[in-house]
Amino acid sequence: MSDAITAVLDVVTETAPDVRAGLTGRREYETDENPSGEQMLAADIHADQLIEDRLLAIDAVASYASEERDDIVEADDGGHLHVACDPLDGSSNLKSNNVMGTIVAIYDEPLPAAGKHLKAAAYVLYGPITNMVVARDGEVKEYVIDSEARSASKSASGEGSDPRADAERRVVDDDVTLPDDPVVYGFGGRVPDWPDDFASYVDDVEQELKLRYGGAMIGDVSQVLEYGGIFAYPALESAPNGKLRLQFEGNPIGYIIECAGGRSSDGTQSLLEVEPTELHQRVPVHVGNEDLVDRLETALAE
Repeated sequence: MSDAITAVLDVVTETAPDVRAGLTGRREYETDENPSGEQMLAADIHADQLIEDRLLAIDAVASYASEERDDIVEADDGGHLHVACDPLDGSSNLKSNNVMGTIVAIYDEPLPAAGKHLKAAAYVLYGPITNMVVARDGEVKEYVIDSEARSASKSASGEGSDPRADAERRVVDDDVTLPDDPVVYGFGGRVPDWPDDFASYVDDVEQELKLRYGGAMIGDVSQVLEYGGIFAYPALESAPNGKLRLQFEGNPIGYIIECAGGRSSDGTQSLLEVEPTELHQRVPVHVGNEDLVDRLETALAE
């Protein structure tokens, strides 16, 4: 299974430069909505199609599901891994040229699956540089995805130039852990829509931490991993289950944060313990340093 998981991560690495390059010229909204009722950009559809085609070409991948499509896509020839993907998290940021990412969850059970069935999770962040964070076997590593150095080397040697073959990930931190002294917080949803218990918790936290919220969950989570702190998209008065999806966002991000020494919670328990009922199920998401998440659960229980 180890080689199969590596194959999935390799394909995500190789596809990331193509997803990033495909952002240019795809800022327009499509007429269709995704299964969550959100308008899709042309970039969402492009990224989803690239990732689906390439992941399903791996023999070990049995199925693929994403935020952008209603149903699970089954591979023709068996396989034992099931991949859930948010192809372009934060795609609404494309209009304003802000950060976006790709999130991938690798399960060993058919979807929808609980987080306890995750074998690995990863995200790619399209920031000033393209980096990739991978959680696997209880450890978290950070990589830079480099698609230029190898291209230059191959060009000099006279070899062909397949952009996917040229992309490689290079380790920059082989033991990512949340810092002990948290610095940042970021919370989604409209403030008037926050329940009173969550709003009271925010009043306390904002006296201790610096606000960092950019409108793309993956960018905000990356800040938490780097500086310590907490990110949440909580239950709202108008949406008791919040906005984020368990399979595509809650589980993989919860897994990454927990492997990095933090905690995840839906408000009462680890996100990885939530039993799924449907593919596009929403869940309140709170992730970060253990003490901050403990305090949040206590506040929500009062």
